[in-house]
Amino acid sequence: MPVPARRLPSWVWVTGLTVGAVAAVTVLAVQADRGPHPTATARPNASTAASPQPSASKSAAPTAVPDDSGTGRRVVYSVGRKRVWLVDASDVSRRSFPVWPGTVGPDPGSYTISQRTEATTGSDGVQIEHIMYFAAKSGLSIAFSNALDGSSPPAVASGKQTSGIRTGKADGAALWTFGETGTPVVVVK
Repeated sequence: MPVPARRLPSWVWVTGLTVGAVAAVTVLAVQADRGPHPTATARPNASTAASPQPSASKSAAPTAVPDDSGTGRRVVYSVGRKRVWLVDASDVSRRSFPVWPGTVGPDPGSYTISQRTEATTGSDGVQIEHIMYFAAKSGLSIAFSNALDGSSPPAVASGKQTSGIRTGKADGAALWTFGETGTPVVVVK
């Protein structure tokens, strides 16, 4: 007389498959974290060629990352040079560009991108996009952004405080791609 086969309850199968799936996802996540991280690259196109840029952009020589800007993957902003660098994990600058700072700027130090907003209206009334907040000073939030139409910021009325650090349109898109929430931002003099 044959012995009937024992069947496992369905909860055992579901538990086993769930444990296996979690293990597989964990292994893939660890491998992805050890791999290369995306970096921004410059791709000039017709729309960016017509966009106005700060006068410092006429410099043809590449600009070296400031020595006192830390190590690792980060965004570096020089207040005095009015310039931003996107630096990859191997400490190589993948892109550098001039910016238009507001009237209130961040103090030198280390920050992180705390919030990202796709688009809004700036305190100067200009439609802006790619807003990436990283600091606060004098009751104002300090963020990188670019004008939706690619224009430079208008002249600010005397006594009015603005804290946006404006980029060109293509540079703003590159910064948006590079700077995820939690990305370090190092501000130097």
